[in-house]
Parts: sequence; structure tokens; C-alpha cells
Amino acid sequence: MNASTLPSIGTCTLVGAGPGDPELLTIKALKAIQSATVLLVDDLVSSEIVDFAAPSARIIHVGKRGGCKSTPQAFIEKLMEAEARKGEHVVRLKGGDPFIFGRGGEEVEHLRAAGIEVQVINGITAGLAGLTSLGAPLTHREHAHGVVFITGHAKPGDAGTDWRALAATAHAAKLTLVIYMGVSSVEHIMTELQAGGLPASTSAAIIQNVSLPRQRHAVTTLAELAATLHAENLASPSVLVIGDVVQGVAAWAQQPAASTLQARAQA
Repeated sequence: MNASTLPSIGTCTLVGAGPGDPELLTIKALKAIQSATVLLVDDLVSSEIVDFAAPSARIIHVGKRGGCKSTPQAFIEKLMEAEARKGEHVVRLKGGDPFIFGRGGEEVEHLRAAGIEVQVINGITAGLAGLTSLGAPLTHREHAHGVVFITGHAKPGDAGTDWRALAATAHAAKLTLVIYMGVSSVEHIMTELQAGGLPASTSAAIIQNVSLPRQRHAVTTLAELAATLHAENLASPSVLVIGDVVQGVAAWAQQPAASTLQARAQA
């Protein structure tokens, strides 16, 4: 009997924990966490979200963070399968969304090939929550006709993204670029984007620890992206957002002050 014909006793659910703020969980995600008997938790999931698990649930931390020692992906997949075969309700709890740079696709493929029932529950991705928290959209009828979510971290042995080609397309089509895991390669990314035709003056934002109380950000330009990141001592986990929509962040930040001045003038 091969793996695909073995009986599936338990279930697996891939749950997006969102960017970190527990209040950004979906109701469906919360119910899944509460019903889990085994919870496999990524590093970027906040402890407040893990606390929603039942007291009887077995919690296993399977670290996944760029630049740090990580649990091998193959081990995680085999562990999920093994626990499901024991009859457990396995919840794989991931930061953000399981299907946006969360390796959820790989895990679903493995589980389905093994005959394990699997469900996916989406979560709010940091690339969306980050710029939203600063009061700016990712798309805009006048400034951004679309958005590209892309990783700045290439798989070993992979040449990675053709940043010059992407820059040309983004400039011509008015696209917002949202770059995950790009901090360690920021100098290369900004240089290649400019070489591809994206203006040096293009607005950019760096947002660290999205949605958490310790969130920090800086607004700059493409040409000053690396310098700003280092000057402000920003680090991973951060998302980089590049595009004209970022211009609205500074304007939004000035609105409270302008409203106060107007109120004083009318008093």
C-alpha cells in the first residue's frame, strides 16, 4: 500500500495568522486554532495568537525566519502527515497568508499526495496590512493600476528575480511593488530597479513588525532606500513598498496637524 492509498484519520488545516495583531485574525482562523489538537507554529506568529489554542493542544514551534536557523521544510511536512495519521486535528499556523510566501503550496501538495485531508484558511498578508496602517492604498486609480507581491530572497541555486525587467514593467504599467524578505538584498534590489528604468525619485516605505505594537516605519525614495534602512536601524521582518502610492503617507501624516491649526484659527 503506497502513501496515496493509506487511510486518512485526522485532518490538517493551514491557517494564516495575519501580520501579528490578534484582532486581524478571521473568525474562521480563530475557530480553527481553538479546535486544534496539534499546533505547528511559525516564528513570526505572535504569542497572543498562540494563546487562543485550547489548553490541551500540543504546541510545536517550527521556526521559519529569514537569516535564522530554520526547521527543515521536509521535516515539517512529514510531521504534519504523521500527526494527522494519529487522528490529530493538525493546524499549521503561519504568519500572514499560507499561500503568499508561506510555502503553503508545497505543504498542500505533500499532504494531498499522502491522502491527507487539508483545508486552507487565508490570513491578511503583511504587504497589505503594512501600507494600510500608514493610511495609504496599494492601488489607486490615478497612481497605481496594480500591485506585485514579490520575494527579495532567492532560493539557493536560483538566479532570482530579474529586477530590471520588473522595473520596466512597473514603471510602464504603474504598479506598486511590495517586496518581502528584501532587507538583506536591499542594495542590489534598489540598484537593479533603477537600472531597469524605475526613477530614483520613486517613493518607498520600509515597514518593520507590521501591525504589532513595536511597528516602525520610514518613508524615503528608491535611491535612498538602503541608506534610510540603515540610518533608521530597521531590520527583518520588514516589507518594502515602492511606488507612487507611498506619496500619500506623508500627506496623511500632516492632516492631523493641519486640522488642529484650522480649528485654532476658527476658535
